[in-house]
Amino acid sequence: MDLGLEGKLALVTGASSGIGAATAELLAQEGADVVVGYHRNQKGAADAERRVLAAGRRAWLSRMDVADAAAVAREMARIGGELGGLDLLVLCAGRNVITPLPELTADEWHEVVDVNLHGPFHVLHAALPWLRDGASVVTVASVAAHTGAPHHAHYAAAKAGVVNLTKSAARALAPRVRVNCVAPGIAQTPMGEATVEELAPDYAATKLLAQRFAAAEEIARVIVFLLSPAAGFVFGATVDVNGGRLLR
Repeated sequence: MDLGLEGKLALVTGASSGIGAATAELLAQEGADVVVGYHRNQKGAADAERRVLAAGRRAWLSRMDVADAAAVAREMARIGGELGGLDLLVLCAGRNVITPLPELTADEWHEVVDVNLHGPFHVLHAALPWLRDGASVVTVASVAAHTGAPHHAHYAAAKAGVVNLTKSAARALAPRVRVNCVAPGIAQTPMGEATVEELAPDYAATKLLAQRFAAAEEIARVIVFLLSPAAGFVFGATVDVNGGRLLR
């Protein structure tokens, strides 16, 4: 299926590993050029850049701390000035820390919320002048936004905020720009694997209809579909890709 992304220009934050890296690669396979956003994982970002180039598309690296509004504004101005605008934006940068609610400190709360909620806002807000007519944005939340999470309440609360930020942005930017959200369950990524270590060993069997965790590519396919003209009548939606977690 041709998703109509040939020649589009995308920025993917959190593209140095996991779902973000898989999304960058799949976008390239669909014909898009990709700005690979990352913070600390330079090796992972370089690997993602190589996969985009191997698909025959152009790639650039963009280092930014999404929690730092001023740094994001500077980097977005640089990207926009050099490349002239964006067609596709994926807000996938995230951070999770496993800490039971009674043990959470204020500092840890702010650290996680800064990346997972403030970060998407900072990037989206700074990107607004550079989003071309017909642009598409996908935020990445989590099944935890719906279920809550006693072992990472800050992460769950931030991701619930992302779901509502998506709705607010969809209302504000339509019809010129579409904004939607994907809420994944646990995937086979570095973040997902760290989470699984803290859960019961039978989590997939008892909590998921799929009885397995997602591959990063399975989440990326839904993100890329939502970005594409094939989803052109989808505005402000949150698509749950969680292996049936909400039904168990």
